[in-house]
Amino acid sequence: MNPKVRVLIIRFSSIGDIVLTTPVIRCVKQQLNEGNIEVHLITKKQFEPIVKANPYLDEVIYIDNKVSEVADKLKDVWYDYIFDLHNNLRSAQVKRLIGTLAFTFKKHNIEKWLYVNFKINRMPKKHIVDRYMDTTKAFGIENDNKGLDYFIPKDEFLDKSSLSEPFSKQYVAIAIGGQHVGKVMPPSKIIEICDKLPLPVILLGGPEDSETGRLIEQGSENEIKNTCGELSINESASLVRQAEVVISHDTGLMHIAAAFKKPVISIWGATVPEFGMYPYMPGIGSKIIEPKDSWDRPYSKLGDKKWYKPPFKGMEKIDVEEVRQAVEEALDLTKANEPDA
Repeated sequence: MNPKVRVLIIRFSSIGDIVLTTPVIRCVKQQLNEGNIEVHLITKKQFEPIVKANPYLDEVIYIDNKVSEVADKLKDVWYDYIFDLHNNLRSAQVKRLIGTLAFTFKKHNIEKWLYVNFKINRMPKKHIVDRYMDTTKAFGIENDNKGLDYFIPKDEFLDKSSLSEPFSKQYVAIAIGGQHVGKVMPPSKIIEICDKLPLPVILLGGPEDSETGRLIEQGSENEIKNTCGELSINESASLVRQAEVVISHDTGLMHIAAAFKKPVISIWGATVPEFGMYPYMPGIGSKIIEPKDSWDRPYSKLGDKKWYKPPFKGMEKIDVEEVRQAVEEALDLTKANEPDA
């Protein structure tokens, strides 16, 4: 047997991006050096809940903000290879500290700039997961096409049976948040969607979404449970896992839903799927929905407001009927593909 190899994978943030690295983590662990390998990850401490139960990771190194916090530890460990899936100043610091052979993900920032500012699309027609996987090509590692991973610790799993009816049965989960306002539908639009859905709705989001969730809960004629700001990320992931369908903006919960092979109805606004971060290998019946007649998309690389542009208004153009139809088609397809169907 070959001597054990130790590799370091770098990805500091965010929830969705870290979930998108999981095929690399799994494939490296299973295929490199005939599996005789230790896989370490360096990431930010705030993302510990989403990586701590991953069985393909032998160790996780956490930082709060600065690489210098773990500099001594990084120097003391011998790494044979580094896979840099972030490609920023922090990851460059890590590579300099360790000084071993590194394989770095290409961001295509120039192509994104051209697309945002001149609407010239030179982005590779390739999902970011496959671009992450390109860093492992020199070792003959192949994508196993099993999709994304997300592991919920047993003691953090929230069973829907503990919820009051009707939410303890079938429901649609809607992730109402988003890192930037250009990626989020207004509450009035979400209320319209909720009113047309054939199942009760559980709203998911962080503390910053709790007031929006309250407005939706009060304004909708459907049965609504607002959990925004009340659950941990793994409790929210638990409810995603047990949902019949997940509706989500371009957020981390969208990628978590894809990891669970849920039907994902993803809603896009200031960012575009062509950036390569659409749901990866989600469940049957998944659909991408974009605003019609929005000439200014992509508005920005991250969906954030730009001072030199009018605010992005495209989320107001999302077709509610298209969302309703997508949900019902996903429910029908899921039912038709059940073992007893």
